[in-house]
Amino acid sequence: MTRLAKLLSTSTFRWLLAYCLLFSFAAAGVIGYIYWQTNDLLTRQLVQTLASEVKGLREQFELGGMRLLDRVVGERSANAGNGLYYLGSADGAKLSGNLSGFPSELPSDAGGGAFHYIRAGATGNERNAVGVAIAVPGGFALVVARDIEDQREFTDTVRHILLWGLAAIAALGLGGGLLASRGILGRIEAMRAASQTIMAGDLSQRVPVTGAGDELDRLGQSLNSMLERIEQLMTAMREVSDNIAHDLRTPLSRLRSRLESGLREARGGGVPRDTVAKSIEDTDDLIKTFNAMLSLARLEAGTVGERSDIDLGKLVADAAELYEPLAEERGVRLVVDVAPGLTVQADRQLLGQAVTNLIDNALKYGATDAPAVIDVKALLVSGGAEISVGDHGPGIAEADHLRVLKRFVRLEASRSLPGSGLGLSLVAAVARLHGGTVRLEDNHPGLCVVIALPLAVAQTAGAVPAVRKLEDARA
Repeated sequence: MTRLAKLLSTSTFRWLLAYCLLFSFAAAGVIGYIYWQTNDLLTRQLVQTLASEVKGLREQFELGGMRLLDRVVGERSANAGNGLYYLGSADGAKLSGNLSGFPSELPSDAGGGAFHYIRAGATGNERNAVGVAIAVPGGFALVVARDIEDQREFTDTVRHILLWGLAAIAALGLGGGLLASRGILGRIEAMRAASQTIMAGDLSQRVPVTGAGDELDRLGQSLNSMLERIEQLMTAMREVSDNIAHDLRTPLSRLRSRLESGLREARGGGVPRDTVAKSIEDTDDLIKTFNAMLSLARLEAGTVGERSDIDLGKLVADAAELYEPLAEERGVRLVVDVAPGLTVQADRQLLGQAVTNLIDNALKYGATDAPAVIDVKALLVSGGAEISVGDHGPGIAEADHLRVLKRFVRLEASRSLPGSGLGLSLVAAVARLHGGTVRLEDNHPGLCVVIALPLAVAQTAGAVPAVRKLEDARA
């Protein structure tokens, strides 16, 4: 399609053209009404003026007869302006007036009408006039008229101005439609070109935004946000693929080697129990990793069980109690601090899994030197409820705080320890699913992971006094 054809086929141009036509019809109606009213007003004024003059001349005739009438007509003819007069005898001789004779176009029976005349002593085209013929007793004829040439020129001028104005409105509307369509078409073409580049595989491309803040900019911003999310998901998918290949290759290779070794030993009379046990252990680790991946996929897809109001403090205390035997075995002391009556609306199983993941991570990576302390808390804060698990181990560098929340991310210091790198990803997914957030803080020394959750609606109204008491106690 040519550029003009594209321009004319845009919906913007069609809408503006339809609006322009509608506006032109409305303007034509208004213009016609104005012209008609203007002409009607001038005509009524003219008729009233003629009627008034005729009445006055009749009064003059009644007062002084033909002599006074002849003198008045003569005086008015001398200073007539647009006034036209003719007074003639019964034999057609002119007695007074500024008309050369009785207009042939006027009826002689006291009727009115339009006629043409040439001004006395002037040469040129005929002029238009409107007048009335009056029969005077004695066979005399009186004509009272008005020159309407100036009025006709005025009404013609008004008509031309209105018509030219209508044409200008139509031209401006059409030109405005073309310009608006051209601008919008240019922006849409830029969006289309960007989408073609994106479809070709360049996810870094973005839809251009002018900064005008109009609907196209808002659409572009929404599309760019969607593209950023898609790019993040694609990047995460590539990272997951790379991490799966990296992290699962080692246990699979180890499992295969162990099974080969067991197969060789089996030829000598049986498979050692240690080989079978370690193979089962590696298999369990793989199953756990795949289960964690499946759980994470469900969480990010928004799949959640039935939510209910749960006592957050009790849930956290139960999770800590579950890990107390393992903590004692490793020489770690769990310090539990939970506020009573904390109610949140959540999936009990998912939230409990998130808390146990945090405690398990703290035992694995934050309690390397015994005796160690792990603080497990569920407290009320001004923004809602917070679950925190803090250790006093080596911690995580601030630059890695966001990175470790991604899938399969394992820092070099933790590579030698068992794990899949999905624990904190699951915690972050559970928090997002419940409208909360996860943040990592420096515990001076060590790491503190905090899950912030909104309170249940029923408890929100009464939460502020408890928050103040808790903050006062902390102070």
